[in-house]
Amino acid sequence: MPRVQIPTPLRPQTGGADEVQADGATVGEVLADLGRQHPAIQDRLFDGEELRRFVNIYVNNEDIRYLDDLATPVAPTDEVSIIPA
Repeated sequence: MPRVQIPTPLRPQTGGADEVQADGATVGEVLADLGRQHPAIQDRLFDGEELRRFVNIYVNNEDIRYLDDLATPVAPTDEVSIIPA
């Protein structure tokens, strides 16, 4: 299961955890699973269906905006990082 790195400002929404495992084959699915596990984080990341403009997501240190955005494939060994702008 991919690991999601949680930045300090969002840790209260994950019970203080700095890393959470979330299931999914794409970044969008991983973030949806993260939101199911920790509902309070959903509104901090998304505005409706779109990522908030000040939230940057990286897969293995690569910005998803230069890949396939939320459709970027994620392997079970990948690391997804949430970086607030």
